[in-house]
Amino acid sequence: MINLHIIIASMRPGRVGLPVGEWFNGFAEADDRFNVRLIDLLEVNLPFMDEPNHPRLGQYTHDHTRAWSETIAAADAYVFVTPEYNHGMPPSLKNAIDYLNREWAYKPVGFVSYGGVSGGTRSAEHATGVVTTVNMMPVPIAVNVPFVAQFINDDGEFEPNEPTEKGAAAMLNELEKWANALRVIRE
Repeated sequence: MINLHIIIASMRPGRVGLPVGEWFNGFAEADDRFNVRLIDLLEVNLPFMDEPNHPRLGQYTHDHTRAWSETIAAADAYVFVTPEYNHGMPPSLKNAIDYLNREWAYKPVGFVSYGGVSGGTRSAEHATGVVTTVNMMPVPIAVNVPFVAQFINDDGEFEPNEPTEKGAAAMLNELEKWANALRVIRE
């Protein structure tokens, strides 16, 4: 079974990342290939990078970094649920990635991005350059949700359309393939 961590990147008040992330978490949990864990960066609450040593050394001085390292190391694959902020990823996601190095390496990552007309695609593009630097493999299929507000119901829940669900299923297929292939490299 593949340990899949779904990471909600937005920490902004009024964010829709939480309902989008909760939907994707439920979608992935229904797939018996994955052991799923939902991680909310708002709850993790990492301070702005405060480690004195380069992350590649793994010489962490703070408890919050050691806990983050343990959490990320336990996964075989990731999905980042991310909005687009000014044509890029939110600083909370960049900070969370930058804290670590080896823990991310040789694991696949998928993106569920959301926003206005672009559906958060520029956030995923921006993050792709960053994740490859820490030796992650971004899968070629992503889930992009344009005009995300139309999919939030009166109870604040995300209700995807059929293309969104098909994209999510295709992305999970890619994550499985890449997680199994990259496991060989990690071992």
